[in-house]
Amino acid sequence: MPRPRRCRKIGFRPDITYFKPRGFRMIDLDEVILTMDEIEAVRLKDLEKLDQEKAAKKMNVSQPTFHRLVLSARKKIADALIKGKAIKMEGGNYIYKGKKFLNKTE
Repeated sequence: MPRPRRCRKIGFRPDITYFKPRGFRMIDLDEVILTMDEIEAVRLKDLEKLDQEKAAKKMNVSQPTFHRLVLSARKKIADALIKGKAIKMEGGNYIYKGKKFLNKTE
């Protein structure tokens, strides 16, 4: 039996949660789903330029877990950009401003 997942702390929830290639109907596109904790990991690492230790502390996860989140998010983003897929941002186990959200994507 796997250990229960810790809720990850996020400090940002995007207003826009869907991107798609221009010129294609949504019905014709495949999607990749980025969880809110993956988005937060990319935001902290790539936009805020935090090192992994500091970013992991902010999210209440270990450094190896943070690293896995960043790798997973970057792989999904690259897949969407290279293969022309839509990106949908939703779900994950996270806490945002004191409110707990449970994973809706698994």
